[in-house]
Amino acid sequence: MIKIENLVKDYGSFRALNGLSMEIHKGEVLGLLGPNGAGKTTTLRIITGYLRPTSGRVTVGGRDITEQPLPVKQLIGYLPESAPLYREMLVYDYLVHTAAVRGLSGQAGRDRIGHLADLCGLREVMHKPVSALSKGYRQRTGLAAALMSDPEILILDEPTSGLDPNQISGIRRIIREIGRTKTVIFSTHILSEAEAVCDRVVIINRGRIAADGSAEMLKTRTGGTETLRLVLTGGTGEEYRRVLSELDGVLTVRTGDAAEDNDQTALAVETSGDRRKEIYLALRDRDWILLEMIRQKKSLEHIFRELTGETDHEQE
Repeated sequence: MIKIENLVKDYGSFRALNGLSMEIHKGEVLGLLGPNGAGKTTTLRIITGYLRPTSGRVTVGGRDITEQPLPVKQLIGYLPESAPLYREMLVYDYLVHTAAVRGLSGQAGRDRIGHLADLCGLREVMHKPVSALSKGYRQRTGLAAALMSDPEILILDEPTSGLDPNQISGIRRIIREIGRTKTVIFSTHILSEAEAVCDRVVIINRGRIAADGSAEMLKTRTGGTETLRLVLTGGTGEEYRRVLSELDGVLTVRTGDAAEDNDQTALAVETSGDRRKEIYLALRDRDWILLEMIRQKKSLEHIFRELTGETDHEQE
């Protein structure tokens, strides 16, 4: 559906995108993650035709965005982070205006507006001025406008930025509903949002792809390490740490949260790969009692920090 090849974008001496390449498939809900300045917004603006790349190529449905911009733009609905709304207009009037711009009028336009009002939860505010809406409803109004032409591809830049938890939940519901029939690409800083909504997550750092896959796949692939939480009795904390630290594949052993009883010790053991068998046998050989062994998966937030670290870029 969308193919991005060796995309480069320079803002003066700052390189926002540095050879970015990926494919986005039809019907996919893709989350674009990255720290400020990673290149998320720049990528979305190039896909929509708002910006021209310094070099590289973007094709949508086989058409080059720079050579055939109008046919490509007709396939795309775009909602930037700050929805471009006419604040003095009523929500209904704004949607009628948007429908007319998209070539919809009469009964067809009214039917489309009614459908989007239901999908985006706008019925109760249709006759309020845009200026009187909460940010959540302004985002919903902008989303309805982006969907007016029933585009095949929907691109959303930080659609839940600045919203409260209830508003975020509402936007997530809409994205999941839209994602059943359309290709959806959205950028976000909320990692739980990407995990809950996306089929696929792409993490961008310094203009390059740092990771690409489903949230579960990234948790499995990244780093190759895992953490085990152990609760032991029958020995001392120092004995446990000494024995476990000597095992092959054990990277660190540290005291975990306090155990419930005084004769129990909780430990967090970081290993390269799955070392549960070796740990169990070492404990059994010393007649120590293993009360708990919990395998803790990495969160998407932990993976995100590992892959991106600190960045001081401001231009995005």
